[in-house]
Amino acid sequence: MHFDLAAIPQSDAYKLLVSTVVPRPIALATTVDRAGRVNAAPFSFFNAVSSVPPVVVLGISPGDPNSTSDGYKDTERNIRETGEFVVNLVDEALAERMNICAVDFPSGIGELEKARLTPLASVGVRPPRIAESPVSFECQRITGLSLGPGSTLEVGRVIHIHIRDDLVDPERYYVATDKMRLVGRMHGRGWYARTSDLFLMERISLAEWKAEEKDGKE
Repeated sequence: MHFDLAAIPQSDAYKLLVSTVVPRPIALATTVDRAGRVNAAPFSFFNAVSSVPPVVVLGISPGDPNSTSDGYKDTERNIRETGEFVVNLVDEALAERMNICAVDFPSGIGELEKARLTPLASVGVRPPRIAESPVSFECQRITGLSLGPGSTLEVGRVIHIHIRDDLVDPERYYVATDKMRLVGRMHGRGWYARTSDLFLMERISLAEWKAEEKDGKE
């Protein structure tokens, strides 16, 4: 079946996209506005896209079209104005409180307080990290790309990484990823996936591939 996305409603194109690009990691992003008020919001259009330099991206959809503001979500507006944000990863224990941060609270209402989450001072940026998150990335904005009315892509350089003590060996820089129990976004409004179901598949060399091909033909 073929779908021409230019010929169908945007809402249907959205359903096809988010139902096929799965699971998507979740960034519970914390930002501050010019007055120092903290905002927290989850985004599943998020990923790491470079290691040299270390870079993550956030895809931020438009704000409320009925709002009297500029059409941007608070997160986008705050990143534009301050150039800083923190990405807090979401594990199973944090999932329900992350969901509270997605509620459309009136402007000025603190999501962290409503979700009973604890802000901790960051090292190099003004937005706080979240104490309950297993991993937090402090980020400085590199650039932002306008994708359409109110829809943006924010690119941030990771300058500090915070990892919960029981999840990392600091001497070897080894992270116990299997113990993090992160969750990912799936299809539809309420579906999520756990990352605790893993399998190992080693990358093979060209010589190993040729040997396997030869054995398969004999």
